[in-house]
Amino acid sequence: MLRLSNTVTIAEWEIELNPIRAQGAGGQNVVNKVASAIHLRFDIQRSSLPPFYKERLLAFNDQRITQDGVIIIKAQRFRTQEKNRDDALERLAELIKAATREQRARRSTRPTRSAKRKRVDSKTRKGKTKALRGKVSPSGH
Repeated sequence: MLRLSNTVTIAEWEIELNPIRAQGAGGQNVVNKVASAIHLRFDIQRSSLPPFYKERLLAFNDQRITQDGVIIIKAQRFRTQEKNRDDALERLAELIKAATREQRARRSTRPTRSAKRKRVDSKTRKGKTKALRGKVSPSGH
């Protein structure tokens, strides 16, 4: 069981975990024989999550969520299957929590008078530096 908050949990039968072979370094044994990576699939529509969670997740813009509303996470950070399993579940919980977190409304602000002055001063300073880089005229030769 995966606990998201005091009231919201996900049952184990809702999360599909498949061991797969990991990519990358680790020698022939890891690549050819040991299925240490975990492929996690979680169907948002068929889950027992509250409607609010489902709506937020389906509207959430994340590459791990497919068009069909299935979350796919591939965990292969660790060498053991158990650690990768825990990592996949932890990443699923983080993704769901991130989708349901409220975004603060952005309050528009204005630059201060000194900030405006500093910006203009730096522009003039850079302009003078660049003006000095001009071609040297052949005077006196």
